[in-house]
Amino acid sequence: MNSPVSMLFTLAWTFGLMSLLAIGGANSTIPEMHRIAVDVNHWMNDTQFADMFAISQLSPGPNVLIVTLIGFHVAGVVGALIATFAMCGPSAFLAYYVSNLLMRSSHSPWPALLQAALVPLSIGLMCASGLILTLTADRSWVAAAITLIAAALAIATRLNPIWALAAGGLLGFAGVL
Repeated sequence: MNSPVSMLFTLAWTFGLMSLLAIGGANSTIPEMHRIAVDVNHWMNDTQFADMFAISQLSPGPNVLIVTLIGFHVAGVVGALIATFAMCGPSAFLAYYVSNLLMRSSHSPWPALLQAALVPLSIGLMCASGLILTLTADRSWVAAAITLIAAALAIATRLNPIWALAAGGLLGFAGVL
């Protein structure tokens, strides 16, 4: 069994590295968070991970809250603090230095090229996150169908996603899911 210090180091190292991959925000690393928390370290199961993601999205504040919840689940308050700072710290320092570099070279063509190259990468990471969350949260064919319908409505219409969330919540409350 891992010692508490080893567990805290693992949290810091894992989320510190992950923060540098969070192109497009913390939610772009959901597949890797899931892989590390569920498949590699067995800190939780699929259901717990999906529940933590749902709580992090429903709570006010930044999307990075899922990291805090995972850290808390693994090692209590200290784990929550370490995971959160590890996820936010490295990427904040990198963003600071890169923004200074980009300001100094604003007349050069490479900052625009770099930004244009990161857009499809960010979109791909977000799509992978959506797929992982769909696979972990949909435990029945009814839930999968509701997810597909909600995604189709979001893509095809200008319907506010809150209505799809409300409909899913009502169906869950009614016992359909």
